[in-house]
Amino acid sequence: MTPLISVKKLSKSFPGVRALHDIQFDLVAGEVHTLMGENGAGKSTLMKILAGVYTRDSGEIVYDGQPVDFQSPREAQALGVCIIHQELQLMNHLSVAQNMFIGREPRGRLGVFLDEDKLNKQASEILARMHMKLDPRAIVSTLTVAKQQMVEIAKALSFDSRVLIMDEPTSALNDAEIAELFRIIRELKSGGVGIIYISHKMDELKQISDRVTVLRDGEYVATVNAQDTDVETIIGMMVGRTLTDAEPSQRGTDKGEVALEVNHLNAGPLVRDVSFALHKGEILGFAGLMGAGRTEVARAVFGADPVESGEIIVNGVKATIRTPSDAVERGIGYLSEDRKRFGLATGMDVESNIVMSNLRKFLSFNFFLRRNQMRKTASHFIKLLGIRTPSATQTVRLLSGGNQQKIVIAKWLERDCDVLFFDEPTRGIDVGAKSEIYKLLRELAGQGKAIVMISSELPEVLRMSDRIVVMCEGRITGELSAAEATQERIMQLATRRETLKAA
Repeated sequence: MTPLISVKKLSKSFPGVRALHDIQFDLVAGEVHTLMGENGAGKSTLMKILAGVYTRDSGEIVYDGQPVDFQSPREAQALGVCIIHQELQLMNHLSVAQNMFIGREPRGRLGVFLDEDKLNKQASEILARMHMKLDPRAIVSTLTVAKQQMVEIAKALSFDSRVLIMDEPTSALNDAEIAELFRIIRELKSGGVGIIYISHKMDELKQISDRVTVLRDGEYVATVNAQDTDVETIIGMMVGRTLTDAEPSQRGTDKGEVALEVNHLNAGPLVRDVSFALHKGEILGFAGLMGAGRTEVARAVFGADPVESGEIIVNGVKATIRTPSDAVERGIGYLSEDRKRFGLATGMDVESNIVMSNLRKFLSFNFFLRRNQMRKTASHFIKLLGIRTPSATQTVRLLSGGNQQKIVIAKWLERDCDVLFFDEPTRGIDVGAKSEIYKLLRELAGQGKAIVMISSELPEVLRMSDRIVVMCEGRITGELSAAEATQERIMQLATRRETLKAA
């Protein structure tokens, strides 16, 4: 079958970084072709070249039988190649229809004023064709992440897309929303659209993929049929090494002193009468469905959200925490689930991000930066955590998601916090980086750090936690030891099934 789009010997470099070298890739009409690899493997760079965001250094792209050289996303879109980024590119203050046709809005007779009726009608036709239940007049900021994802897909379809690139489309969706997304993907596939699907979630491979191409360190590894290849083989191709992710020999048997105690905490609608204790050397997992209140608990304890009532005790001393700086002064660190928005200054370099939580340490006379000491500290953590960067002066936004996450971790390790909240620490991170972060969490616990790990992935919670606290609708509905915990038991508590049964 003739490929719809084909890449041959494609290479791309940035200052100090070889992102891609001699890459090959092809996509046929009506298939879902998944692109996999560790963070930094070159997946996003390749897709941005195909979508006209970047230009290639060498190699060839053949689209519909003709060599092409897209100079801009608009040029690629005009020919039917569209990308849906992991971080959605929508204007929240505009309507669904306005976002779909931004810059291409139908005009009235004089060609000056926007024809709202025609705009909404065109949008409705596309939404109806894909059985998307969206009001074209709805303001995007009022929609869930899943529905915003649908707006991005509908926007791509408005260009009569033949190639649709999806970058981590399920990273912020729940199971029901993922099922709806997969339904739409199958509709597109049956209509002859070729879909390039970037994902780190191994369980999605068998559900949605026809073929899988693996990249490693900017080079092509192999292309395999998804249904004929087991997950372990694909992981092996991705990482090029054996992952050591074994369970600790003993967990949850010897509790250290209480590092953090929270009593009857109330903060907004999703933190209602929450109480728990966290011990030194312990990993305490927080589980629950989306909107259960797990992140809100962490933000309240960290002083990022106002507390209405309750008590926070740190190392046996009652603490008044009104701001994040209060929390940091008491040895509490928080790694946000949204690392780019709350955890990093992406326009700054690696070393500045690593030292920023403890900046006073690097000042002379409270004014002059001790650059040599900053660089020495940054180099230490780059080596310790295996951060892949050309240098400590590299801009953070140019690094992969896994390396950005390691920089956030380095920031709090430099501060030497006693209590660490890890909120979705492996979201959007490949299996190799996950393994490294799991190992790091265990090492920190072994050093006596007290860790709260919030995760939506139940296998991750079960693998890593000494104890598990389960939340539903802002309240703790149960606590399980590592020995007691199963996915079924956690889901019972997360949906309050056990409470309802008792009633």
